[in-house]
Amino acid sequence: MGRGKRTIRASEIGAYMYCRRAWRYQRQGFKPMNQEALDAGSDFHTASAGKTQLAVFFRYIAWVMLALSLIYLTWTIF
Repeated sequence: MGRGKRTIRASEIGAYMYCRRAWRYQRQGFKPMNQEALDAGSDFHTASAGKTQLAVFFRYIAWVMLALSLIYLTWTIF
């Protein structure tokens, strides 16, 4: 069928919308000159995601503790 069909990923669309030239370079196989900075950014986001998951866990624990304290308070009053 003429041109080869290729699946376009959402990340490619995002890259194209951000910078068409960088998207084209990436498609042509050029490697970024700032690969170290990109790797550092990926590491930062990975660590940040872990901290976010931990914060969600602690928020859940706080809600459970609040519920238990309200149950205890109600139990001691009545």
